[in-house]
Amino acid sequence: MSHLYVAVLVVIVVGLLAVALYRASQVKTKADYLVAGRSLPAIVLVLTLLTSWIGAGSLFAGAENAYKNGFAALWQPAGGWLALLLIYFIAPRARKFAQFTLPDLLEVRYNQTARVLGTIAILFAYVGITSYQFKGGGDVLHLIFPDTVTAELGTYLIAAFVIVTTALAGMSSVAYMDVAIGSLVTVICVIAAPYLFLQAGGWSGLHAVLPPEYFQVLGNYRMSPDHVRQSAGMGIIRALEFMVPTLLLMLGNQVMYQKFFSAKSEKDARLSVVGWTLGTLVLETLIVSIAVFGRALYPTGEVALHPREIIPYTARHGLPAVLGAVLLGAVFAKVISTASNYLFSPATNLVNDVFVRYIAPGASNKRVLIVSRLAVVLLGCWALYQAVYAESILQKMLWAYTIYSAALTPVVLAAFYSKRVTAWGAVAAIGSGTVVTLAWDVPQVKALFPHILADRDAIFPALFVAVAAMIVVSLVTKPPAADQLAQFAE
Repeated sequence: MSHLYVAVLVVIVVGLLAVALYRASQVKTKADYLVAGRSLPAIVLVLTLLTSWIGAGSLFAGAENAYKNGFAALWQPAGGWLALLLIYFIAPRARKFAQFTLPDLLEVRYNQTARVLGTIAILFAYVGITSYQFKGGGDVLHLIFPDTVTAELGTYLIAAFVIVTTALAGMSSVAYMDVAIGSLVTVICVIAAPYLFLQAGGWSGLHAVLPPEYFQVLGNYRMSPDHVRQSAGMGIIRALEFMVPTLLLMLGNQVMYQKFFSAKSEKDARLSVVGWTLGTLVLETLIVSIAVFGRALYPTGEVALHPREIIPYTARHGLPAVLGAVLLGAVFAKVISTASNYLFSPATNLVNDVFVRYIAPGASNKRVLIVSRLAVVLLGCWALYQAVYAESILQKMLWAYTIYSAALTPVVLAAFYSKRVTAWGAVAAIGSGTVVTLAWDVPQVKALFPHILADRDAIFPALFVAVAAMIVVSLVTKPPAADQLAQFAE
């Protein structure tokens, strides 16, 4: 059986490397590297958006959530589903704007300070997201080769592969690798979920072995950390702490905007959102379901100690050999894809928003490509460092989502939908949202407010402070000029 898993992984790795090498041969200019020459059709956009969005956050953090809380874990992806309803209207506006990075948008609509602060917030958030992709990939390799590859060694191997393939061809490599990976993952999850459902005994079998809370809307979210008290209010707050960061990250997601900037046309950008919405609804629901079915099949043992591993563990032990090998390979490929997306995105910020903007404005395409690849390597090493020392993928995910959600999403939405938010209002929002999130987990800060900060995530305080700062400062500063607003109109 181990030979089968090795064969599947070899096919996936060779295939992804071949795509990266071919697309690298097509890269000649800065636009080719950063936004794939603005040539991506709708079908490629659908698959690359779907694949970049659903990675270790869903396959490991979301699965851990489902293992512990049952179908209530759907609150987490539900934030993305709500966001996609708004993104349908944002996508053509973003393609019309057609720049390279989100800080480009921040400078045009606000000012240079907003651009710099936005770049800092993106670096913290996206390198954090990349780090837990590395960690999730390391878990997969350890499950496949338990006697030869430790989880830590697997993390190093995944990081090395992602850094190399991402550095080769940039957005072109990322997008076309996603086409193959997105197709593979969707098909295999559609096959595996009903098989595991039957293995678990159908609905009657699930109800017989799982706690009743696993089938309730709020699940275990109603319970206090000590499981002594429970209330609907507590459950709703906890559910929203999963849903709101996901919703706001999706709405302001630079990876998404870069892909809209890469679209062939505004029509392709809008059409891609329709396919992305359908794919996300189906795939996120299947992932949560597979994790719940796995919890019914494997309630104890090694996976109970590391519930984030429930999907690859179930693939390894609960499916026929070929099906399990393909699902495990698909999880492996999905982690690689999402890591590539979130590693590449902040690298474009360093290149476009720092190097080209401030250090070498007249740099040649060749020099920009060299610096771009170096940026990928440096940020990949930073993400690897975080991956080695991070304990919980779920907590790391919420932390990264919160920085982005509080600091950037309000000002990005205001750029498209508000004529009154000013440059300094945006600066105040980005700065305050970032500071509150970073300070929330500092031990000295927690010690000052132990009863308030102990068991709560930072999303609502950070979001409240950021939005309040944006509104108050905008009201006391001069409204934006007409030329600042022109590019963001319908």
